[in-house]
Amino acid sequence: APGVTNCRLESQLCRLFFILFCFFAAGVPSAKERTFIAVKPDGVQRRLVGQVIHRFERRGFKLVGLKLLQVSKNLLSQHYCQLTKKPFYPDLVEYMTSGPVVAMVWEGPNIVQTCRMMVGHTNPAEAHAGTIRADFSLHVSRNVVHASDSLEGAQREIMLWFDGHDLLKWDCIDQSFHSGAFH
Repeated sequence: APGVTNCRLESQLCRLFFILFCFFAAGVPSAKERTFIAVKPDGVQRRLVGQVIHRFERRGFKLVGLKLLQVSKNLLSQHYCQLTKKPFYPDLVEYMTSGPVVAMVWEGPNIVQTCRMMVGHTNPAEAHAGTIRADFSLHVSRNVVHASDSLEGAQREIMLWFDGHDLLKWDCIDQSFHSGAFH
């Protein structure tokens, strides 16, 4: 199937970019990771965007990309390429196109793993107390947020949802102050 082949090719390209990134970043001890987070339609419709953003900011992560959009079926088919043959895929597409989505890119040390822990288990009934999904999700099919599951996945998702010029490079004043670079 062409969609599956494209997904595999994109995955292989992402692996290559990731390996190159790791090679060039290896000499930098404080290299920061980036991850993709999306507030899904139920989170936007329930006005939870600010609370979700607040949690990542409180954790000390830096927002480097943000957009509100109505997601196309084409973008979803690329984002969820590994799920297109699953029986629940049509319902997932219907849900994800039912309202706007807030797409974000966050930056920080060990961010992918930390964000996954902050977001919680896909099924809110199994999510630990204090996680975003435990606190806000109503059902496994309405679980408020998406978070990349790996560095490789984050890179692929960031490239799908954002153009390079959409991501800003900037310094947080509190991080500059604490590192001694603030004058």
